[in-house]
Amino acid sequence: MKSILHLLYAFIIFISLYSFYKRRVKAKREKYIDDYIFPVTIKKKLLETYPHLSDTEIFQIMLGLRQYFHICNMAGNHFVSMPSQVVDVAWHEFILFTRQYQQFCKTAFGRFLHHTPAEAMSGKTIAQDGIKRAWKLCCIREKIDPKFPNKLPLLFSLDKNLTIPNGFHYSRDCSKTGDSYCASHVGCGGGCGASSSCGSGNDSGSSCGSGCGGGD
Repeated sequence: MKSILHLLYAFIIFISLYSFYKRRVKAKREKYIDDYIFPVTIKKKLLETYPHLSDTEIFQIMLGLRQYFHICNMAGNHFVSMPSQVVDVAWHEFILFTRQYQQFCKTAFGRFLHHTPAEAMSGKTIAQDGIKRAWKLCCIREKIDPKFPNKLPLLFSLDKNLTIPNGFHYSRDCSKTGDSYCASHVGCGGGCGASSSCGSGNDSGSSCGSGCGGGD
């Protein structure tokens, strides 16, 4: 009987220590993503691609990139689509700094995030699931009801707010979507507009690939 109690106590202690470790790792990764200084050439690339952007708008885009990395971290090895075309441009420019990006991924996620073209994805449902997951995780971070949103999360509003050509537009009011995607329908499994996605690829890291259509 004593041996069983000892094993039970040991198990409880192990679970407590493991939970503490996971929380500490999560906090460190979140702080790392928040404090990370991205290459200055990302701003140059954004201005080259979208000359109309202001410094304030570029700052918003970089906040969007951080949010995307946060939700990829929250999702673990599950696919998370990129809801913003302009943030995807910033992300792709970051990837070009191979060693710096590798180190960032190792510290921020504990794994590497690959970037894969849409054609290489194994099925359309992966992208659809990815945009649903992106919506729900963004809503969690911004404390928004995913089914009855009172506003759009940052990543789902940037392209429209910044007038990004061929960007992905989402609408909170599903009765007036027009050329936009209904945000709450996306969260419940409707159509999707996405540029790229991060998620489990293989043992060496995680895969990111372009998702399904969208824009104007």
